Amino acid sequence: MTTLKQVPLTCGGHTRPVVHLDFSDVTSDGFYLISACKDGKPMLRQGETGDWIGTFEGHKGAVWGVALTQNANLAASGAADFTAKLWDARYGEVVHTFDHEHIVKSVNFNADDTLLLTASNEKLIRVFDLNKPDAGALEKFSAHTNSIRHAVFLNNSRIVSVSDDLTMRVWDRSSGQEVNKIEFPTIPNSLELSRDGAILTVAHGTNVSFYSSDTMRKMREFSVPTPCYSASLAPGRATFVCGGEDLKVYKFDYNTGTELESNKGHFGPVHIVRWSPDGELYATGSEDGTVRLWQGVPGRVYGLWRRSHEPAPLANGFKELAAN
Repeated sequence: MTTLKQVPLTCGGHTRPVVHLDFSDVTSDGFYLISACKDGKPMLRQGETGDWIGTFEGHKGAVWGVALTQNANLAASGAADFTAKLWDARYGEVVHTFDHEHIVKSVNFNADDTLLLTASNEKLIRVFDLNKPDAGALEKFSAHTNSIRHAVFLNNSRIVSVSDDLTMRVWDRSSGQEVNKIEFPTIPNSLELSRDGAILTVAHGTNVSFYSSDTMRKMREFSVPTPCYSASLAPGRATFVCGGEDLKVYKFDYNTGTELESNKGHFGPVHIVRWSPDGELYATGSEDGTVRLWQGVPGRVYGLWRRSHEPAPLANGFKELAAN
């Protein structure tokens, strides 16, 4: 286990728990991070530094899920006001509002950013064509027997979802049929598709499991020290991070399950963890209303992290260097 103590960058601004995060791909201007919060106001930040860029104003309830397109030109959000919204992330303006019959928990763009998927407490998954947003749902799946937590596209031809009904299910888009179902002893709290599209990461109970996205075969499963709310696999697949009930953020070796780091910085349970697209940092969101950025390799000079003898950057109201 590393002996270096992590000093995360703390990104303030939210007033209620942060429940979801998403990174864009690396663009010519770096990469971006969007956060979902129960205050109903998603925020966009520079991914490398956590610098606040803007706040998306328009929802009238807690925001549960967010997503960015690969180039970060568009954002999506799902909320307790029974809507999903498509945003122009460059200007913060609403492009379209998709009405639902219940709370929207999850949103996701397909690989070429032409489709938007939503999953809701209606137990339904919908797919919308972003070139024809007024046309209504292009596809609709009656997916689960309880509320859906997360859903993502799999290689455009399939959709995978996890639910409070203790299952992960795979749907064939062409037929609309369920083609696979995996049962869990506890609620699967989180679902992540790796950036290369090959591996699904699921946090459930005190376990993190990894599945092949092609065959849905379980590749690995590791026990972690706390009830786990979220887990994320590093882009290089060397490590994974997770967080949950005990307020700590853990990093493990992906091949062996050996614990590499355990850091405490949040003052409430950790609801969401996500690796950045360059693998240099991971972001966490918590019940304490903050987003924190942690180094993939502690001590490396990157972003706002300096060598120990260099002066620290000044806090700007949205970001500060927070001691553990």
